[in-house]
Amino acid sequence: MAKLKDKVQNALQEGRILVLGAQVLIGFQFRSTFEKGFEKLPETTQYIKLGGLLLLLLALALLLWNAAYHRIVEEGEDSKQLHRFVSRVMGAALLPFAIGLGIDMYVAFEKVLGQTGGIVAGVLAAAVSLFFWYGFELWRRLARKPRIEEKKEMSEEQNKQEEGEQKTTNKIKHVLLESRMVLPGAQALLGFQFANMLTEGFDKLPDSSQAIHLASLALVALAIVFLIAPAAYHRIVEEGEETDHFHRVASRLIVASMIPLALGICGDLYVAVRKVTESATVAIAVAAIMLAVFYGLWFGTTLYWRSRRRPASA
Repeated sequence: MAKLKDKVQNALQEGRILVLGAQVLIGFQFRSTFEKGFEKLPETTQYIKLGGLLLLLLALALLLWNAAYHRIVEEGEDSKQLHRFVSRVMGAALLPFAIGLGIDMYVAFEKVLGQTGGIVAGVLAAAVSLFFWYGFELWRRLARKPRIEEKKEMSEEQNKQEEGEQKTTNKIKHVLLESRMVLPGAQALLGFQFANMLTEGFDKLPDSSQAIHLASLALVALAIVFLIAPAAYHRIVEEGEETDHFHRVASRLIVASMIPLALGICGDLYVAVRKVTESATVAIAVAAIMLAVFYGLWFGTTLYWRSRRRPASA
């Protein structure tokens, strides 16, 4: 069983991950209302986008509530009540976050593909977010509940040794730190992608470049969904406990997020290079080389080094 101070620290760490990302997206939401392209949006779409901003602000209010509760109610002390409060608030904050993301996807795709395309993209984005932040976790919790209850009833002698537990604790702290490293940058990139669609320069791009930008935006949004999922999984499935199972799930989600993230970055790189060089061939070559660099460093060399460290039989 994880110590209370470690459970509270992890919960606050996960909350910090979400707060950083929410604040970045809110900043770009405010900025987008001052872009010339915003005035060209249909009035209904403007109000829908405003609703998305309000939902993100609601999510931020819920996430920052944790700090106020800890300072005012608990007076800075770690308690089981604090841990339960943080877990429930984070679970509630993900709902407006998912709907707000879906609204932004609707606005982006509606501008290029029309209302039907925008609705499909918005509903799909919200559905994917809700699945990875709620549905997948609830399913896994039901599947793992008997094992979790059995583990709680085990005697102290049957539990892992203190050294092994501390090793798991450190691994979980590291995986949460790595998620915090990647997520704010990905959300800043997503904010820029949304804002760019409201500029005059975007309207002058070829249709193919606009389509690639939309695809890149969707890929970065998918990466963000993967990066936020470990926090939801930890709160809902593991109830804040530090387990090897959670470490494996969080590690896989973070690695999985890097696949669409690289594609999204290189997609927008193609758009930028083509705009400057006015050559689709050059843009494809540059984007392909950069994608090879990303995947080569992140997966190629790392998998090679792992194979060198493991025994041949493994």
